[in-house]
Amino acid sequence: MLELNAVTKRFGDKTAVDAASFTVERPMMIGIIGRSGAGKSTLLRMLNRLSDASEGSIRFEGTEITTLRGAARRQWQSRCAMIFQQFNLVPRMDVVSNVLHGLLNRRSTLSTMFNLYPQDDIHRAIEILDRLGIAEQAPKRAEALSGGQQQRVAIARALMQDPAVILADEPIASLDPMNAQIVMEALRRIHEEDGRMVIANLHTLDTARRYCDRVIGMRDGRIVFDGTPEQLTTGAARDIYGAGDDFSEAATSTEIETLDRANAPVRMPA
Repeated sequence: MLELNAVTKRFGDKTAVDAASFTVERPMMIGIIGRSGAGKSTLLRMLNRLSDASEGSIRFEGTEITTLRGAARRQWQSRCAMIFQQFNLVPRMDVVSNVLHGLLNRRSTLSTMFNLYPQDDIHRAIEILDRLGIAEQAPKRAEALSGGQQQRVAIARALMQDPAVILADEPIASLDPMNAQIVMEALRRIHEEDGRMVIANLHTLDTARRYCDRVIGMRDGRIVFDGTPEQLTTGAARDIYGAGDDFSEAATSTEIETLDRANAPVRMPA
């Protein structure tokens, strides 16, 4: 379904992503973890074609993504929706119009300029907002919403594209724990109910273990772990974040204790 083969991105003499390879054979929810600067965001931007790969191949359902140009590239970006940490909404525009902007690649410039959308599209946008529990916010300006609500509007905008793949770049990094849980549960539900592939860059081990079917760990641009949440042992986490580090960017002390307990040897009673 999705295949990356030795995908590399260089910025001058710096290699941000170094020969990343993995295959996804069916829709699943994948978490990508690693320290800041590990190459996670760059990898997602290459998948979406917001950034071009320096080398390597990205194929989706048999189509080579890295060579797409013009209309074919825009069509792929409609099928591969992107959600950003800072929401990327139009603050002074109402919520439903922000959601309808998910159709920009399919609408004429004139209709977009004058905010002209068919009633069917408007109804669908409101239905998506209702699914995410924020339909009552539809007429409000995006800037009037909380951070968690704005991120759900961004998810609604992505769903408006009816994508096969949703990429989420640190979708909960700027949210409080309650809103982070709401957003992650929404992404998980979208994967399970719609059968969409979701790939999310995540900041904590606990989040990846709780919501994802598969976890990919990156360090210094390279993939150093690829497995199930159950395989994400303390040792594997230290390979990702660095041996001897305090995991300050990876997890709370509670998460580390949980990992340690989960992987501790079983002692038989005397």
